[in-house]
Amino acid sequence: MYTMLSYFLDTLSVLLPLFAVIAGGWMMSAAAPISEDTLSRVLVDFFMPLLVFVSLYESTVSQDDMGDLLATVLFLMLSTYLIVVVYGRIANRDIRGLALPVIFMNSGFLGFPLMQLWSGSEALNIIIVFDQIYGLFLFSFGFLIIGGGFNLKGLMLSLKSPILIAAVLGFLFHLFRIPVPGTILETCRFAGAAAAPLAAFIVGVSLSMRRPKIDAAVFWGILLRIVVGFLLGIAAVYLFRLEGLTRTVVLVAAALPSAVFSYVLPARYGIDSSDAQSIVVLTTALGIITIPLSFVLASLI
Repeated sequence: MYTMLSYFLDTLSVLLPLFAVIAGGWMMSAAAPISEDTLSRVLVDFFMPLLVFVSLYESTVSQDDMGDLLATVLFLMLSTYLIVVVYGRIANRDIRGLALPVIFMNSGFLGFPLMQLWSGSEALNIIIVFDQIYGLFLFSFGFLIIGGGFNLKGLMLSLKSPILIAAVLGFLFHLFRIPVPGTILETCRFAGAAAAPLAAFIVGVSLSMRRPKIDAAVFWGILLRIVVGFLLGIAAVYLFRLEGLTRTVVLVAAALPSAVFSYVLPARYGIDSSDAQSIVVLTTALGIITIPLSFVLASLI
């Protein structure tokens, strides 16, 4: 009982800043007109590329850490994507606005402080590697999904994205140890730090214009993100024989709420993002219960 309560309180302390920034966006947009489209463009085309570049350039991911976690991320991502595709076919729905919040979890903004609180720097290092791998796919595979799949439109959308260009440059500069002036790195860090809060603020702005809905697509989206995500996490830890802290980190991360960026990206490119908005907001709210529960279940498996 004490363990569950401590998990609940830790989760609440991590989620409060996110809720506060979302509420700020909602209140400011309700008080005066704010362009959601303009904010999304500024975030996706300016702040996020700088965050991605500096994160990859300063990455401390080792090859040993990368192997099992890369396989795990690929398994989780592709399994979830295939399930979403099947749902889209059965329900006859466009999955471009639904897939991203189902596939991509908030393993950074929520995952980092959660793992730090739970087990210190060792668990934090594991979730950092996990999140960086997922981030690469969000800004590559994610654009293919928004573009409508593995076709020329999706490929061109991905190739023209400032985020993907920043990811490629960050990876190459890191791989070949190309020095970057300190002033440029500090600028990227400074601007990149604004990306996550601005994404949460945009969600709040969108809420002032349209409330979260709960229809069949949103219900299944939430179920897939949290419940099926956790079940796939169980399959992954057994399939790849993950043990110790890595096992728990993967199980909890697999069931985290949807990434806030998974709403912003479809909105930026004119995709109906009402499903994504609802799934992001509702999974985050449910996270107060589901995150502590996933920690407890992970300790029992």
